[in-house]
Amino acid sequence: MRILAMAVLASLIGSYEGQIAPVVPLLLDDLDMSLVTYGSVSALALTVGAVAAMVGGRLTDQFGRVRVLIPLMLLTALACFGMTLVGSPGELLAARAVLSVLDGMVMAATAPLVRDFSPRMGRAQAFGFWTWGPVGANFLAAAIAGLTLPLFNNSWHSQFLIMGSVSLVISLVIAFNIADLTPQLRAQIQQTEHRSLAAADIARPVRMRELFGHATMWAHVVGISVWLVLYLTLSLFGQTMLADSFGLSAASASAVMSGFWVLNLGTLIVVGRISDRLQLRKPITAAGTVLAVLMTGYLVVLIGRDSIAIGHLLVAGALLGAGMGAAYGPWMANYSENTEDIDPRLQGSAWGVYSFLTRAMAVVVLFLLPRVVEAASWSLWLSIGLVCMVLFLPVMLLFRGPWRRPAAGVVAAPAVEKAEG
Repeated sequence: MRILAMAVLASLIGSYEGQIAPVVPLLLDDLDMSLVTYGSVSALALTVGAVAAMVGGRLTDQFGRVRVLIPLMLLTALACFGMTLVGSPGELLAARAVLSVLDGMVMAATAPLVRDFSPRMGRAQAFGFWTWGPVGANFLAAAIAGLTLPLFNNSWHSQFLIMGSVSLVISLVIAFNIADLTPQLRAQIQQTEHRSLAAADIARPVRMRELFGHATMWAHVVGISVWLVLYLTLSLFGQTMLADSFGLSAASASAVMSGFWVLNLGTLIVVGRISDRLQLRKPITAAGTVLAVLMTGYLVVLIGRDSIAIGHLLVAGALLGAGMGAAYGPWMANYSENTEDIDPRLQGSAWGVYSFLTRAMAVVVLFLLPRVVEAASWSLWLSIGLVCMVLFLPVMLLFRGPWRRPAAGVVAAPAVEKAEG
């Protein structure tokens, strides 16, 4: 539990180090930079970070999680201090690219650590807590900025000094309280802390291509890519969409999105625990996705109405957040377990692919969404997100795992597949 807590804390700090949203208006003025230029800078930095995340995941399998995580966290803290030297859009691109590379590799190291120290009986809940890192970082950055910017004459430099200082201290705390598994233990599939289901042949070489030799892996990659379209839309443009579509003030739009995130975070843990107790992933992920589809369709219908009560939108947004949270935690556990069944030594590589996908899809959304909305409407883009969410459901049929709870006392041990050739 202590090591799991450190992995979750590393996820929070790694995500916090990449937060720039609270000071974007100040940066735009100070660097005389347009929003379009800033968007291009962000997209390029995310692209570099996406590639770095995949490389970082592979490195964690080769050299161990902690050996990669701790030095990179310390370097990321120093890179935050380096952000204070930025004086032009070109320098901002260079600084953000460095931060994105380091952050991508850090996040790719934390997810496999969660897998290593969470047997399958508790994995969905463990990944639910891990997800609090990226989400919680939004609140942490906004809260610190709100409290401290007035104290430093609204200087954006102050936020990166604070960010670097906090990150450096927390990185040292994590360094002295975290541990890694031996390669032999990482090669095992654990049902509980004391029960191993199977183990890979550690004499057999680890091959990244083994992951993509299975339809299950491709199903997860395609499935989560389309699922993320709606999630990233709400994460990156939620308040803007609500303000433009329903005429809400910035405060009211933030209140609606707060309802979304509160229930999203809550269901990640509660439903994750239910999924672990039942040892079921797919039916719970499907049920959460269906709820998300229904609520997204409802929002599409609401867009364009003359007047909508704020409470009406708050309930709809909260239910959408609940559906997506209920689907996400069990999916992460299912993804971990399915890739584990292929070869448990490739967890870092698998989560590196996941980190790559989240960043790559963010670039796609950042590029396409403004153009679609400008040419048509928010209703069309939300409909695209709805279609993507619907497509996730048939792809789920290729995921491995039961649809029904196994009989009491019966747990099927997965066979770790041998490499072909």
